[in-house]
Amino acid sequence: MEIFGYISSIIIGISLGLIGGGGSILTVPVLVYLFGVEPMMATAYSLFIVGTSSLVGAFPKYKQGLISLKTAIVFGIPSIAAVFATRKFIVPAIPAQVFTLGDFVVTKSILMMILFAVLMVAASVSMIREKKNKSNGEEAAEQKFNYPMIVLEGAIVGVLTGLVGAGGGFLIIPALVMLSKLPMKMAVGTSLLIIAAKSLIGFIGDLSTNAANMDWTLLMSVTALAIGGIFVGNTLSKKIDGNKLKKGFGWFVLIMGIYIIVNELFLKTGGGH
Repeated sequence: MEIFGYISSIIIGISLGLIGGGGSILTVPVLVYLFGVEPMMATAYSLFIVGTSSLVGAFPKYKQGLISLKTAIVFGIPSIAAVFATRKFIVPAIPAQVFTLGDFVVTKSILMMILFAVLMVAASVSMIREKKNKSNGEEAAEQKFNYPMIVLEGAIVGVLTGLVGAGGGFLIIPALVMLSKLPMKMAVGTSLLIIAAKSLIGFIGDLSTNAANMDWTLLMSVTALAIGGIFVGNTLSKKIDGNKLKKGFGWFVLIMGIYIIVNELFLKTGGGH
């Protein structure tokens, strides 16, 4: 299973390099099901893996002038604050047994995985759906900032990232295109920088409580493979039509999301890990 885990780690990076997101949605399931990491710890690991990979992926985009620093700051600050607060205060406050339905005990782990799976299904739908108006994405319209909406969306994405450890690129990119009027390529680059900042700061929020229990060897191995995958993805992105790839990846994420829901709710007996 670990071999599959390491192969999947490269795929996480490739998808980040190719389509600017999506990879983070695979990180938690890979850690939980292939490496046997406990779901709460997996969300912490995911923040580090996704944050570091995205940071590496953001460098070439910055050199190409495909990152809007002003947008990253306006969207990033509420998002970063929300991630940090969620990891530091909300996640530790969730009880080990959340509630009971008859004989079925919904534990913190199950709740996290279900939340994650719902997010995966939402992400997959946004990847599969065809974007009708491609023209407005490419030419740079004059940037207008809808500040209240950007701050609100930043905070919402931050809380979600904090809870489930996903970067939320599939939420950030449409928000940047619609609310900041960024061209699509600029939105992808800016999204990588935002994901990197908020994921790594969220991870720092975890270090105070979890540092001693972390398997740093596993964490660094998966991160290194994901970073390698980003370079492969960046190279491939020049040769492959990203839209077709995105759709195929979307279907894969949808199937994974449904599998997690079925596995957590019906295949596990007694409801606990």
